[in-house]
Amino acid sequence: MNSEDQTKEIQQKILEIESLAKKYMSQEAITRYWTLKSAHQEKALQAIAFIAQLGSQNQIKEKITDEQFKSLLMKLEPSKKETKIIRK
Repeated sequence: MNSEDQTKEIQQKILEIESLAKKYMSQEAITRYWTLKSAHQEKALQAIAFIAQLGSQNQIKEKITDEQFKSLLMKLEPSKKETKIIRK
């Protein structure tokens, strides 16, 4: 399998994951996802894969709102360590 075939296969899997996850998201959350995807593709894919996984495990009872999606994104962001400079 050459790299072009692999790229097509990956793109197809991403489309499948997006399609599954969108069933569990409000229109506002989907809009936020597309905006995020254009700026931070990796983070967007991580979030959408997480939603798809929860949905496939029947852990999502109602559509995810924009606020809930923002909250999820904040939780996925690694915590930033604060650096303190001590002067003597």
